[in-house]
Amino acid sequence: MAEPGQSQIDEIEALSSIYGDEWCVIDEAARIFCIRISDHLEHPKWTLCLQVILPSEYPGTAPPLYQLNAPWLKEQDRMELANSLEEIYVENLGESILYLWVEKIREVLMEKSQSSDSGPDFKKKSEEEDVDFEDDFILEHQPEDAVKTLDFVIPESQGEVEEMPPIDHGVPITDRRSTFQAHLAPVVTPKQVKMVLAKLYENKKIASATHNIYAYRIYCEDKQTFLQDCVDDGETAAGGRLLHLMQILNVRNVLVVVSRWYGGILLGPDRFKHINNCARNILVEQKYTDTPEESSKQLGKNKKQRKDKRKSDH
Repeated sequence: MAEPGQSQIDEIEALSSIYGDEWCVIDEAARIFCIRISDHLEHPKWTLCLQVILPSEYPGTAPPLYQLNAPWLKEQDRMELANSLEEIYVENLGESILYLWVEKIREVLMEKSQSSDSGPDFKKKSEEEDVDFEDDFILEHQPEDAVKTLDFVIPESQGEVEEMPPIDHGVPITDRRSTFQAHLAPVVTPKQVKMVLAKLYENKKIASATHNIYAYRIYCEDKQTFLQDCVDDGETAAGGRLLHLMQILNVRNVLVVVSRWYGGILLGPDRFKHINNCARNILVEQKYTDTPEESSKQLGKNKKQRKDKRKSDH
């Protein structure tokens, strides 16, 4: 089996960081993964397992193969979900889509939870509905990427003086004497990115870190596109993985820096997990993104508001 591309590796690491124990590796060599999706993390009524097989060509020229597994899942529910996932794939050809799939399924489960007082009735399930389902799609066209990546060259501003953004520092993670800590600042211009980095390097401890990996995303309203960039600072591919996490979480107007102080013991791939976890934790703390449970609650709240509005319209 051909080796997966870097974007696939980045996506898997990002999803593992986002969903934690809900994400499960079935067979890493065969690239088979499963994620448990519920309407509510603490008291779930409706739960579904999405199992995916990622071909080496994904996400560039091939979609994931997948199965939707749940004892309550009827054929009609299965087909409706499959259609929704296909629409998401077609709308995002060539891009990483697993996060969008998971949150779409979570949204469907939230709707079911709100429309039913009780959970699923497993006894009503027929043998016909117990057949495993696997779907595949054909890639016809890959759209051009609308996101621009910048080289980190920022000209000196000739206009107004820009304000130094506030900087927040995350809780450190230590593993085998290596320590990781994230720093975050809201930014709306590349000039502010440069200012924040300069300010961070005034701190002798941060300046002495083995690596200061960073990524930023700035949304340009007029062009409806992102200015974004990342730097590994000697930790090969770490900046790209950090930026990929931020893309999946769809955060904007923010700079995240992760400092690593090497403790003398090689951590292997675990170092990327710690970098992503540090970054995600501080993004959640500073309200740039939700926890999976808060995401579910917000989806349910939005759906209820839309339903109430439709009733009032009638």
